[in-house]
Amino acid sequence: MTTRHVLVGLDGSPQSEAAALWAADWAHRLAAPLRLLHVWPWLSTHNMDRSRPGDPRPSALDALTGVAERIRHARPGLVVETALRADDPVDGLVAEARGQEMLVLGTRGLGGFAGLLVGSVSLAVAARAPIPTVLVREGTPASGTGEVVVGLDAREPADAVLEFAFTAAGLRGTALHAVHGWDPSAAWAYGGLMPPLVDLPVQQDTETAVLTQHLSARRAKHPEVEVVVDARLGGPASAVLEAATGAGLVVLGRREQRHPLGMRLGPVAHAVLHHCPVPVAVVPHA
Repeated sequence: MTTRHVLVGLDGSPQSEAAALWAADWAHRLAAPLRLLHVWPWLSTHNMDRSRPGDPRPSALDALTGVAERIRHARPGLVVETALRADDPVDGLVAEARGQEMLVLGTRGLGGFAGLLVGSVSLAVAARAPIPTVLVREGTPASGTGEVVVGLDAREPADAVLEFAFTAAGLRGTALHAVHGWDPSAAWAYGGLMPPLVDLPVQQDTETAVLTQHLSARRAKHPEVEVVVDARLGGPASAVLEAATGAGLVVLGRREQRHPLGMRLGPVAHAVLHHCPVPVAVVPHA
């Protein structure tokens, strides 16, 4: 059976190092090996001359080795591997992610080796990766006690997203905060003169009941996880961002359907990834 790694895209930036330390904590919790990967089109371990100006390969190897040794020292029981891949950063990370447990990336980087893993690359990978992908900002603690927040559509919650969120809360030993933002005008037909009249308290009870019902099966499977049901008036992105204050991880879904211009993040995931101060996991689902 193939070993499933926690995979980290490492580029030498502070953001990617924070991602590696965060991923090491998760690999330890999962009892899974950690793999640190640097991807760049012209990488090769042959004929590396450190005196050649502009050659990023020696620095890439130094960064991989340094972070790996730091993690091994902090977690002596954790298996830590390093690897280089000569490829386009987005294509290479997506390809390496197949069959792995989780992919972790730094975000909002402005440097590193030739600008690898700047925000656009992280977003592009999160939109295409076939496994849960976590984006981590610089300064994020490697471990924490904040709850797990999962953003859901109460009427179409994805099983893969729920399972990831419950598992994450169980591993962290924290509560799971299930958030559904609902807007009474969402069903308003385009071109109408005014939105329908809605009894807000009644609709609030309905939205809460629907969300609670969809969570019931997972709660039975994960009885150790305390669940907070939170259906709140407002847009889904704003609801998740409000709930994320003080959280340790936010979990969102990404539907695996191909757009004419390629795989894309939905508007909620895109907004949350741009504005959320805590790590965000994007989980692909059918």
